Formats: sequence, C-alpha cells, structure tokens
Amino acid sequence: MALPISAEFVEKYNKPGPRYTSYPTVPVWNAEFGVDDYREALVELGQRPADELAIYLHLPFCAKHCHYCGCNALVTRETDAVDLYLDRVEKEIAMVTELIGDRRRVVQLHWGGGTPNFLNEAQTERALNLFRDAFDVVSDAEVSLEIDPRISTPEQAAFLRRTGFNRISLGVQDFNDRAQKAIGRMQSRDRTLTVYDGCRAAGFDGVNIDLVYGLPGQDYESFSATLKEIIALEPDRVACFSYAHVPWVRPAQEKVDTTIMLEGYDKFQLFQLTVDSFESADYAWIGIDHFAKNSDDLAGALRARKLHRNFMGYATKPAPHMLAFGMSGIGDVCDRFIQNDADLAGWSQAIDEGRFPVVRGHKLSRDDRLRRLVILNIMCNLELPYSLTEAEYGAPADQLLADNLAELPGLVQDGLVEIAETGLQITDKGRYFVRNVAMVFDAYLKQDDSKPLFSKTV
Repeated sequence: MALPISAEFVEKYNKPGPRYTSYPTVPVWNAEFGVDDYREALVELGQRPADELAIYLHLPFCAKHCHYCGCNALVTRETDAVDLYLDRVEKEIAMVTELIGDRRRVVQLHWGGGTPNFLNEAQTERALNLFRDAFDVVSDAEVSLEIDPRISTPEQAAFLRRTGFNRISLGVQDFNDRAQKAIGRMQSRDRTLTVYDGCRAAGFDGVNIDLVYGLPGQDYESFSATLKEIIALEPDRVACFSYAHVPWVRPAQEKVDTTIMLEGYDKFQLFQLTVDSFESADYAWIGIDHFAKNSDDLAGALRARKLHRNFMGYATKPAPHMLAFGMSGIGDVCDRFIQNDADLAGWSQAIDEGRFPVVRGHKLSRDDRLRRLVILNIMCNLELPYSLTEAEYGAPADQLLADNLAELPGLVQDGLVEIAETGLQITDKGRYFVRNVAMVFDAYLKQDDSKPLFSKTV
C-alpha cells in the first residue's frame, strides 16, 4: 500500500543529487589526477596480492542510438571496429597486469555498454578469454553482462551461458509502444519474451530486467501494465531507473519530447507504483531503485546488512578494488578513483602510445574515506550505526560527523529518519528520499538547479 506522501512533500525533496555509486562523486574529480597517479595506485595494488578484484569492461558499440540514452555509446555497423577495440583492451590489460601481477583473483566481472551482445561469437569468446588468461576468475565469480533483446536470440543466450556468463540483464525499459516510439527504441514484445525465455532455458543463475520510469509517453496505466507483465515473468532482479533528462550532457536527448513526459509528483507516483507492485509480488526493495526476489542473494545481503555498492550497482560479492577497461571506464583502486577517456580516439591514442588513458580521478583523503563509509552504508543498508566508524577511525560517527548530524532534525521532523542513541535509521517514508539523507554527509555538494550535473532525487 502506497504511503500517503503529498505533492508538496515530494516537491520539497525533489532536488538534484548524486546516486552515490561513489563518494566523492565524479564531478569532484579533476584532471590533475593523471597517469602517474594511476600507476602509483596499481603499484600499491601489486603489493597487496591477497586483495580480490572486480572488473568492468565497457563495450560502447550499438547498432542505433536511443534518444533517451545516457550511456557512452557509439553507433557502428563495422565489425572490424570491435576487433580493433579488443586489440587495445588486450594492451590495456597487459599494462595493468605488468604492475599488479598476473592471475589476480577476480570475484566479479561485468560487461556494460553500449550493447555488449553486439559482439559476435568469436569476439565474445576472445574478450572473455582476455580476462581469463590474465586473471584468476574464480569458479563462483559473478560473470555478467547487459544485452539488448532487439539484436539477441535464444541461441545467443545459450552461447553466452556456455561461454561462462552466469548472470544476464535484459534492457526492456517499457513494453508500451507509445513510450518506445518516443525514445526511439521500438522493441517487439514477442522478441523480448522469446529472448527472456531463451535466457531461462540456457540456465543462467540470474536473469535480470532493466526498466526506466519517467520516460516520455508513459502514464500510470501504461506503466502499470508493463509492471504486471514483468512480474509475471518472475525475473530474479529488476532495476527500475529514473529517467534523467540532461540534454546539455547527452545531446541525443534533444530529440526527446518532454511535453509528453511526467515529472515531479506524477513521476513519483510511477515509482511508488513500482515499489508497491514488486513488494506485493514478494520482491525486496534494494537500495534506491533495485528489486530482488526475497530468495535472491541480493535480498539476503540486504537482510544481513552486507549489501555493497560500486560503479556497477548493488552487489553481493564486494571486492576492495575495481579495475575498469575500455573507453570511459571508471575504476576504484587503493582509494583512488580513475576515469578513462570517454572519447574513442583519445582512449585509442593513449593505448597505442603505451599510456594509461586516464583523463581525471581523485585520491581519497581520510575525511573522504570516512564519508564514503557512512554514505554507502546509508545507501545500501538504510542505516548509520554510530559504531560503524570506530574500528578504522577510533571514534563513533556521532562524534566525527557531529556538524552534519546537527542538520538532521528537519528530516526527522518530516519522518524520513529516526535517531536513537546507537545511530540513525531510514524510515519507510525516508526510503524514497534516501539520497537526500546521504547528501547531508556530502562535503562537496554544490547545487546548480539551472543545469544540474545530477538527476533529481524523484
């Protein structure tokens, strides 16, 4: 049953804010962090051989741009472009392993894009073997990728499973024809269902679905119908992302017709509907926008307060470091964040010249690490036990962050947070605004509502 939250209340808290896949967030990072800084991080990682790793590979290729897309993607019909790209990924891997050592343990390997299933079978096998040859991808590692059902088949799903992927995410966004037309992504319902069934038949450990709410052409009734169809499929996990309209960052979004797009309270009601629908169907609400069957490991991690969050989303296999390969890849190594060049030409030139393609990054200070610990625990586990900081920082969080906690009474009064002697807890109402709570502890946050760098919290 939807909580009674008024339009005025939503408007009060509907402000631009980070999604906190990292802290500090990307806009804080700067170009002064460069190749030497990344090399220093990798050398340090090489001195910690027991540390496990997560790996992200960015595969930017798509057959066609979708108007709404916020990803770093390239449209090409030249399969040779993929082979050349993988040549450079191979070189990038060699540059990294030269400093950290071969056969490092990997517990999570994820391919994002773009459209990772744009690769043909030979390219897919080659790309996966690049990592298997250089790293020890452990037997129970989560090996996952995102696919576009429009260019997939049950046969491709079976191939991906045989090749070694054990979790797969299908981009659906919405079944509604009006919404699909508005975002330039016509996707046959029958094709999507056929591919989904193929993924199930292939025996993946997890079959996930990605949705987007707040798209042009959506309304309450149409999205309700999509949710009912998705729930009937019984996916293991669902990500239901909020559409962020930022054409000053993603120019392709200029084609989006905002006159048929729900915003503010109307958009919020779509998400309330999503939460109610999945919770009624025995799914756990994970973090800000994920849902998992209560029998899924992700829901178990939430119950055990062991949920983890990184640039790949919510995870059950936390690794202290994440290596990223490919253009625009973002890594997290030894308390440094690193971003690769998002321009294919720039990334390619750096690799060809034997340079790491770093364009910016950030080395975390002690205060950064403290706030990251607090913010990610709020985003994952919906609480801040004051004892959380004692082991590493020698004092409880209410002493270390007293100034920030002094800003909370308004949130308490509005029913978003409850505070006890031992810590703070996000309420059921506060779950919808957990980013607002996390923002209280962000030392860098600056608002620019004219052209915000972040999506709104609703």
